[in-house]
Amino acid sequence: MQSFSPTAVRLVCSIRAASAAAIGLALSFALLLTSQTAAAQGMKLGVVDVQRAVMQSEDGLRAQATLKKLFDSRQQELTKRQADLQKQKDDIDRQKNVLSQQALQKKADEWQKQMVELQSTFVEYNKELEKKQKELTDPIFERVIAAIKRVAGLDSYDIIVDRATVAFARTDIDLTDRVVQMANGTLSAAPGPVGPAAPAPHAAGPAPAPATPAKP
Repeated sequence: MQSFSPTAVRLVCSIRAASAAAIGLALSFALLLTSQTAAAQGMKLGVVDVQRAVMQSEDGLRAQATLKKLFDSRQQELTKRQADLQKQKDDIDRQKNVLSQQALQKKADEWQKQMVELQSTFVEYNKELEKKQKELTDPIFERVIAAIKRVAGLDSYDIIVDRATVAFARTDIDLTDRVVQMANGTLSAAPGPVGPAAPAPHAAGPAPAPATPAKP
């Protein structure tokens, strides 16, 4: 019995990514026009990588650690059950020339039942992880949005947009690090100049799904 990657989960993520890309492209054109208008009117613009701000805030880091712990425990359980089923299958294969057809069929039916239960458990754990991720990250997202509004007020920004929705933005107007500091409560109340932003690390995506148990 061998594990394979969660194709269905990847497919859903790909569909979501494609949809997000299409929406982002449309927003990019709209925001480009908005930015040109704002620049012409002398408005102050900024961008924030909202997802990075959520994941790099102190609460976001704690949420990731909690999700990883939950994921690891569920994955270990699924791996153990999958190994047990592989052992049972090997035993059935070795006994197929020894047991009666009725006894062999009974063992095969019981094995199949356990395999179906394992597949169902995988689906349940995947839903559990998604629910937990939403439960942990939604409040953090709200705090980050509030931090963005405070930074906008503190530094007199007229417009702050999500970096994910624009095709290009200069690094010197990236406020992500400043927003993370505000969300963490470590930002000084005094407005300060915004320097070039540090290179953004690979953004963390949705919580990984446990490896799908595969039928041998």
